[in-house]
Amino acid sequence: MSTKETILNKIQILITKHFDSPENAFQFFDENGNGKLSKKEIQNLLKEAEISGFIRGVVASKLIEGYDKDGDGLVSWSEFKFAIDEISK
Repeated sequence: MSTKETILNKIQILITKHFDSPENAFQFFDENGNGKLSKKEIQNLLKEAEISGFIRGVVASKLIEGYDKDGDGLVSWSEFKFAIDEISK
């Protein structure tokens, strides 16, 4: 299993074990309630998913780079849902 797969698997486990739905997880980590996850908010999600602090910043940047379709540097609910659907395959 690649590092990316391992990280995405840990995120999926976090969401399924601790939240009723991916939308509830998104809302929980969207600390400022603006409907988008910032790099800091994604790092908090990664921390809860037990991703090492050493790589958390790099992983958060890569997740934004990979899933931020509108180029605003944030991950919206629809972009997050796309990522979750990809993880679930």
